[in-house]
Amino acid sequence: MIYIGIDVAKDKHDCFITNSEGEVLFNAFTIPNNADGFNDLFQKISSLTNDFSNVKAGLEAAGHYNYNLLGFLIDKGLPAFVINPLHASLFRKSLSLRQTKTDKADAHTIALMMMSGVNLQSCSDTSYHN
Repeated sequence: MIYIGIDVAKDKHDCFITNSEGEVLFNAFTIPNNADGFNDLFQKISSLTNDFSNVKAGLEAAGHYNYNLLGFLIDKGLPAFVINPLHASLFRKSLSLRQTKTDKADAHTIALMMMSGVNLQSCSDTSYHN
């Protein structure tokens, strides 16, 4: 399984990609919040697999800033999950007593949340577009 953590912001998104074994497939990287950035992310994912049923992408809920990327991922057939920022913060704190909080660290935390199998609700095509 491939896990993608995405920390969403207004102008950019920080991403981290790992697998079930914890191997870092793409260390934290930043994409712009536009079609070029979304395509860059999709190209990285596609270089790892063409079976998107083995992929889980988690995006931190950030108001309306995640809508375009979420729609893009869903349109490409990627399973996508929206993560409550409070849950991500609590999960990060449960992993370490250090208070390291950066966008790149948050992307890693979101990927680990996806990997841990916490109760996540997938965003289906119909729920996104309604």
